[in-house]
Amino acid sequence: MSAFVRQILIPFLILVVFLFTLVVVSARAFLPGDMAQPAPLGSDPSIALIQLPHWS
Repeated sequence: MSAFVRQILIPFLILVVFLFTLVVVSARAFLPGDMAQPAPLGSDPSIALIQLPHWS
């Protein structure tokens, strides 16, 4: 059983993960132009998950 896991199952799982990531990364080429850009680095307080109080 250990040989099956080491020689067949783990390489198969690695291949599946690699192919999945390849498809996901390649799909960016077919997204609309505005969605293919990287996320903005600036902080926008209107989209924050937690609103912190602004103390002066």
